[in-house]
Amino acid sequence: MFQRSVLPEVEVYHVLSSARRRETLAELWGQPEPVSLRELSEAIAATESGSHPAPRALRESVYNALHQTHLPKMDDLGLVAYDPDRKTVSACAEARQLGRYMDVTTRLGVTWGEYYRALGVAGLFITVASLAAVPGFAAVDPLIPATGFLGAFAASTVYQLLAERLGVRGRIKRLCARLF
Repeated sequence: MFQRSVLPEVEVYHVLSSARRRETLAELWGQPEPVSLRELSEAIAATESGSHPAPRALRESVYNALHQTHLPKMDDLGLVAYDPDRKTVSACAEARQLGRYMDVTTRLGVTWGEYYRALGVAGLFITVASLAAVPGFAAVDPLIPATGFLGAFAASTVYQLLAERLGVRGRIKRLCARLF
């Protein structure tokens, strides 16, 4: 269950020291199929600029930096599969192990750490309020919110692990695109 990274930690930190490489990994983890370098560079440029589409000069800068520097380095380390001739890239299985070094943001725009802290604080507050017979909470047995929040923790953890290991997020995204 607990796997050691195939890369030495020094290399891991070197790879993750670049915001563009971190964003590249985050983008690729959400993609079940290889993506074109152009799509990837446009997504990263949009993230960096905060506007969609990003300014042309930034898109070109990101494209060149990915093509000449970042993707070849990550390909050499076995983190991505980059074909410079076809200009396609996809994440390798080994790249998923770097997720433990990155605080991944949920679809709601908060990190998983922030989400779990908020869930814990809310669960604790409601359970203690129920135990202390605070008006409005006194009618609820403390076992109900405690069990509910523990269930939410368990369900969230299962979802996070499945999304990380199996790429569920990309499948859910494709399914939603087909339905809507």
